[in-house]
Amino acid sequence: MKRLVAAMSKRIRQQNIELKDGQSLLRKWKRKEQKSQEQINVLTKAMESTTGMSRKIKRQTGELKDSRTQLRKGKRKQQKSQEQINVLTKAMESTTGMSKKIKRQTGELKDSRTQLRKGKRKQQKSQEQINILTKAMESTSDGIFIIDAQIRDFPLVYTNHSFHKMTGYSKAETKNKSYLKLYHKAADRGVVSEIKDAIKLNRPFHGEIYSLARNGRKYWSLLRITPVRGPDGSVTHFFGLQADVTQKRARELKFEEQRDELLHVTRVGKLAEFVSSLAHEISQPLTSILSYAQAAKRMLAGVNPEISGILSYIINDDRRAAAVIQRLRALLKKGTPEMKPIEIGSLIKNTVALMTTDATVRNISIKVRLEQGLPPVRGDKIQLQQVILNLISNSFDAIGNDQTVRKISVSSSQNGKGNIVTAVKDSGSGILAKDLPKLFTHFFTSKPDGLGMGLSISRSIIEAHGGSLSAKNNPDNGATFFFTLPAGKRGAR
Repeated sequence: MKRLVAAMSKRIRQQNIELKDGQSLLRKWKRKEQKSQEQINVLTKAMESTTGMSRKIKRQTGELKDSRTQLRKGKRKQQKSQEQINVLTKAMESTTGMSKKIKRQTGELKDSRTQLRKGKRKQQKSQEQINILTKAMESTSDGIFIIDAQIRDFPLVYTNHSFHKMTGYSKAETKNKSYLKLYHKAADRGVVSEIKDAIKLNRPFHGEIYSLARNGRKYWSLLRITPVRGPDGSVTHFFGLQADVTQKRARELKFEEQRDELLHVTRVGKLAEFVSSLAHEISQPLTSILSYAQAAKRMLAGVNPEISGILSYIINDDRRAAAVIQRLRALLKKGTPEMKPIEIGSLIKNTVALMTTDATVRNISIKVRLEQGLPPVRGDKIQLQQVILNLISNSFDAIGNDQTVRKISVSSSQNGKGNIVTAVKDSGSGILAKDLPKLFTHFFTSKPDGLGMGLSISRSIIEAHGGSLSAKNNPDNGATFFFTLPAGKRGAR
């Protein structure tokens, strides 16, 4: 542009010089014309007076014509020069306007570049903030997801790593997948229905839900879903936060179980106190019944043998009841166990004898099979008898009223390791597979009116004697409980 302006300026200066030269020549021709006219006038006058002057006049007249011709050429050249001057002047004016426009556009371009640099810096800061937020969302332990609320089936448009880890779905599997179809069929359908209603009505949701991951893992999650609104107030997205509270729920459940166990222990403790007091109160009327029955038997001796036989049954049952009360009081009495050598066979026979009446009422047969020559075991007689009583009582409860085979066998033998094995086998309904692992857990019971203490206490007693207590289902029907005790030396005291 500068070169063009310089060239045009140089050309204008040249034309101005030529114009000045033409104007100077024009003035000279005008003066010469005036002189020639004067001479023509003089010559004309002279022609009149002399003929010799006509040729001179003709010559001067030719010169005058030539001068006029040169004058017309000078005028035309002057007009062309003036036209070029006008064109150049207009070009200069146009160039000046273009320079102003170029300056204005240059300024605007500088402003645009400044704004562009500011925009780039702002965009970089925004991108940095987005990167920080994305990294924070990806690194958090809570599952984060975003739902597009403007599409009818509510697809997921973003899910973080913790969400995939929690649900078991990959990013490719959740991308554009309807959030309402994500829950497993085993999830709590009532809560799932509440979530769907909240999303469809553009309302927030807050609550816990039990669900299954894609790999079958069961988990509890605390779910928060919040609607995100656009400038016009309409809901454009839903932001979801999902925290795995499985361990928290397990701790709460364990705490509740411990609290229930504590309350149960408290009730059992009160029950023990009540039973101990009741046993003491029952002992007195049993003693009176025994005295009256013995007195009546002596008075009716030889008079009525049938009545005498009935009185004998009353005396025997009274003594058996008194023995049960005595054992019960001994069981509930605080004190250290009396560890003595015990003939396990005799202990089993005496214990089965205590259960004979109950077995007759239930129409259950009890068979005892004892290996001959078993060595004694060292232990507390009351505690071991309580274990056998509990196992036989559980076998009674396991045999339902509608079962045709109604039998229990109690056996004792010595295994290859030298331990005494006592087994109580029944023909009942057996043990559910899911109950076997927790069968000896405190307060676990499969009976509607059970306390869940018997088997737990029995295992503790056997383990305190250096043995073990376990159970298994029989191949045909029923179950077998058996405990092992270390065999003692014969003749030991």
